[in-house]
Amino acid sequence: MLWRKFSGEPLHLPIKEAVETVIKNETSAGNRLKVCIGTDSQVKGIETEFATVIVFLREGHGGFMYICNEKTRHKYTIKERMLVEVAKSIEIAYELCNLFTMYDIDMEVHADINTNPQFKSNDALREAMGYILGMGFAFKAKPEAFASSSCANKVVN
Repeated sequence: MLWRKFSGEPLHLPIKEAVETVIKNETSAGNRLKVCIGTDSQVKGIETEFATVIVFLREGHGGFMYICNEKTRHKYTIKERMLVEVAKSIEIAYELCNLFTMYDIDMEVHADINTNPQFKSNDALREAMGYILGMGFAFKAKPEAFASSSCANKVVN
């Protein structure tokens, strides 16, 4: 997986090392961090593009994010696509969770799934919530899931 900053600058370290460096730098600068991980996708013709983001929030001092894009030609139902988004977020959350525990950083997994049953994405809400909570992670859905519905969405649109 190739990760980059929002500016487009590639990360030259493996993601776990890059995140640990951020945590060390931000905490030594006196910033209290919270991390939100989310994924969004967009169907573009025959391709589906996924963007996973790791959003670093500095309490009272803004934030920044790391981004990973992937494209596939696999055709998904809406429910399938929502659950693939969640799986991508969980994959990176799981890879990094020991770091967050070690440095006492709060972390949430955000799902771009609407809590309103009138929306098609809502069909995946129960499974997504069970998957995320079952892994032991804090869960947010729309409208509170800004990492997926705003940050990652900006990348794929």
